[in-house]
Amino acid sequence: MTIQPRVRDELHALRDQVRHLRGGMVASADGMVIAHDLRNIEPDALAALTAAAIGVAKRLTEATGQGGFEETLTRGTHGYVAAYAAGARAVLTTVGGPDINVGRLHLQARQAAERIGALVDEAPAPDPS
Repeated sequence: MTIQPRVRDELHALRDQVRHLRGGMVASADGMVIAHDLRNIEPDALAALTAAAIGVAKRLTEATGQGGFEETLTRGTHGYVAAYAAGARAVLTTVGGPDINVGRLHLQARQAAERIGALVDEAPAPDPS
């Protein structure tokens, strides 16, 4: 059984829980899309950009003695992009409008990332060949 439908269900639930959330994506830590519910955003490109951003965020937290990566938030003129560690092998990326309640986003996305991380970590790792 593939985990993709269960992860997509988590993404849909998160969108229902957080007003002004435009969409989300779960990708492996190395930038491979697992599931998404994005509209008007190319998921493969976002997964690659997220992997690069997480790489920098990990180095930043390690260099400053802040421990392992947990999350990052970027604010632009048209809204927010937040990424959350989802277990040992994945990351949850969310895209929200400028009116999103960032506190609610963090609360709900952290919980979703925990559930998604459990799903991904329990699934067999993909065969590298």
